[in-house]
Amino acid sequence: MGRSVILSVGYEGRSQQNLLDVLRSHGTTVVVDVRLNPISRKPGLSKTRLAAALAEAGIEYRHLKALGNPRENRSPFHEGRVAEGCEAFRKLLAAPEAESALQQIVDESRTTTLAVLCFEKDHDRCHRQVIVDEVTKRERRDITYA
Repeated sequence: MGRSVILSVGYEGRSQQNLLDVLRSHGTTVVVDVRLNPISRKPGLSKTRLAAALAEAGIEYRHLKALGNPRENRSPFHEGRVAEGCEAFRKLLAAPEAESALQQIVDESRTTTLAVLCFEKDHDRCHRQVIVDEVTKRERRDITYA
């Protein structure tokens, strides 16, 4: 088997169709949604409609709320204090629910091309960078950014 790949993807500025095209182009088989509240003002990108569209495209959907970034830790990412936001989020990963959710990603990424999904377009300005870093610390994965 080839090396496992994790795709880090944000849907900011994308339509549902564009997101599906990106996921398909990378051979994604599972999307892990790491938004605390998987709702969106963008048509088709809230949990229920997104999960249905992904299922139709042959892609499984998982929402791991335990890996969502709490509202009070979003401003560091938006205001350019990314290291501060990452450090605060890293501490939250010590919770048993978050630890279990991280392990799910590690386990599932052994046999699938898995995408970690959040809103922010830029991986480096989103809490999902901490999630991807933690997964790759546990097991070697190639990371692709879309």
